[in-house]
Amino acid sequence: QVQLVESGGGLVQAGGSLRLSCAASGSIISTGTMGWHRQAPGKQRELVAEIRSNGIENYADSVKGRFIITRDNAKNTVFLQMNSLKPEDTGVYFCKARIFSSDRAFYYDYWGQGTQVTVSS
Repeated sequence: QVQLVESGGGLVQAGGSLRLSCAASGSIISTGTMGWHRQAPGKQRELVAEIRSNGIENYADSVKGRFIITRDNAKNTVFLQMNSLKPEDTGVYFCKARIFSSDRAFYYDYWGQGTQVTVSS
């Protein structure tokens, strides 16, 4: 059974920084694209950033220049360094990973349980 466990959320003042981590575990054979989505109250979940297994990154326009996504392939872990945080960055941040596991024998998108990020003004 594949699981994604997130950590690193919390409360921070505007202009501050936070670092999120997400570790995938279980019967993993291969990990493809990993990324972060967020959902603000009353809004739909949106892509924040993602990174392919070859290291190519993709960011939402709203976070370009402020957030950095990285990954450790050996540990099936993805990180999100969030700098110059704004109140509009507030929301629940979800980790997502496309994983080929022995449980399913094909690539499947797994989600973490989410971690709260609150940016005060």
